[in-house]
Amino acid sequence: MTGGGPSFSLAGQVALVTGASYGIGHGLARALAAAGARVAVAARSEAPLEALAREIGGAAIPLDVREVASIRPAVEAVVARYGRLDILVNNAGLGANHPALDVTEPDFDQLFAVNVKGLFFCCQAAARPMLERGYGRIVNMSSQAGLVGIRNHAVYSATKGAVNQLTRVLALEWSARGVTVNAVAPTFIETPGTRERLAEPAFRQSVLERIPAGRVGTVDDVAAAVIYLASPAAGLVTGTVLSVDGGWTAQ
Repeated sequence: MTGGGPSFSLAGQVALVTGASYGIGHGLARALAAAGARVAVAARSEAPLEALAREIGGAAIPLDVREVASIRPAVEAVVARYGRLDILVNNAGLGANHPALDVTEPDFDQLFAVNVKGLFFCCQAAARPMLERGYGRIVNMSSQAGLVGIRNHAVYSATKGAVNQLTRVLALEWSARGVTVNAVAPTFIETPGTRERLAEPAFRQSVLERIPAGRVGTVDDVAAAVIYLASPAAGLVTGTVLSVDGGWTAQ
């Protein structure tokens, strides 16, 4: 907060976005850079990241969140390059859409390895330098599926429920030392990954019937929430799950 009111600027801040090679993560990296942050983008393959890093004047960091041993070195590489890490956006995640009776053990293990285990250890690794400096913003990507039940998403919903609880507990542990931890829970968002399903008229209509705002979300809708939670303006906001769902979970 300044004399002129709350600040939503990220000027001078350093951010790391996981799962940034496409979709929501790609858009979040651009939005954070536009808000003034220096942004490191991370994903399993560096190739799709290089063009994005050049576009936003950032850095491409190889990181597979399924490999815990690779997480801390990736965070350390960001700190070594920029001298600090202020913002972590835990965007890397997997989705699934199948009846509970069809879930296999590999399906279950893969979803939890990425959406929960990988996310937790990214939080842990990023928190170390943040806590040393006494400042940090961690934003975890959750989903409306972590707040209400959605058919054919049993394991996915369970992982996002776990993200919400991790967010709350980490906030309890770290907020007194200057590091806030929050989550964003979007509804269906228009991305290359959802385009095919949302193009099906019957499916799109079924989605729209559940959204009081009358439309599916955009990456900019999600980015606005992330930038707010990452900004100095959100200093007293921690342990929250911010729904960006057009009212889906209000029903």
